[in-house]
Amino acid sequence: MGSDGWYLTGDVDAFLGRAGDFLRARPGVHVMQLTWAERVRRRGAGAFGGEGVLFGVLERAGAVEGTFYRLPGRGICVSPLTEGRAAGLADRLAAVLPSLPSVSADHDSATVFAEAWRRRTGAAPGMRDTRLRLYRLGTLTPPDPPPAGRARVLGEDDVAEAAHWCREFAEAVGEEVGWDVGTWRESRYADKRYTLWETPDGTPVAVAGMNPLIGGQVQVDVVYTPAHLRGRGYAGAVTAEVSRAALGTGARDVVLFADRSNPASNALYQRLGYRTLADWSVYDFT
Repeated sequence: MGSDGWYLTGDVDAFLGRAGDFLRARPGVHVMQLTWAERVRRRGAGAFGGEGVLFGVLERAGAVEGTFYRLPGRGICVSPLTEGRAAGLADRLAAVLPSLPSVSADHDSATVFAEAWRRRTGAAPGMRDTRLRLYRLGTLTPPDPPPAGRARVLGEDDVAEAAHWCREFAEAVGEEVGWDVGTWRESRYADKRYTLWETPDGTPVAVAGMNPLIGGQVQVDVVYTPAHLRGRGYAGAVTAEVSRAALGTGARDVVLFADRSNPASNALYQRLGYRTLADWSVYDFT
């Protein structure tokens, strides 16, 4: 593997060659590294700004102890880190990056890196109000009885409908929407498979998506019901359908993120059989 310390590269294949086994050994807490490395591998670094893509691997005595990735213009996402490893990463990055917008990770790792970066650079960290909880599926327990209606999977001919639901979701969670139907396939939403829940008359009332199987794991990503239709069981029904489909791909683990400030969605996922894996935080640097 080479000398001990943080190895940095813009080559996703080199990153996965060094860190792939480490990431796949604990796919839940490494869901972001696995997902974005696969997107860069499949679409090419040029789709994300080319030379600005950066991966890192901490290696000691022939073993991997930590990783991170950074997309152009964005912050870094780190694997679980101790205080000492976070300090070493801050020193290494300060030598190659003029600034860093943010860090995201499990809460403890994000916190120790934010403090290490403050000590190393003087940049003041501020934790975002939106805080996430990462869940992993235990035993799937679908709602019984489900609401009236049925699930329908969106296919290649349903791009406009998929883009419509993704836009509604993105706007609801405060994401910047820089795409339309024509450019939707270039967005992060395009690599998912979407399922709608429809009422008996065929009206779509909720959507859930799932990422491809990566490292033996599927992430349920995008669960949305319009505000005026909530409280009727639609989100639970469609999430259960997508979770069942994820297990059908052969996934050993199924994970999803939820906003910790939303008690209704957290309670819903727990009723379906999801259990807390980690709290997730983002610190912005000023």
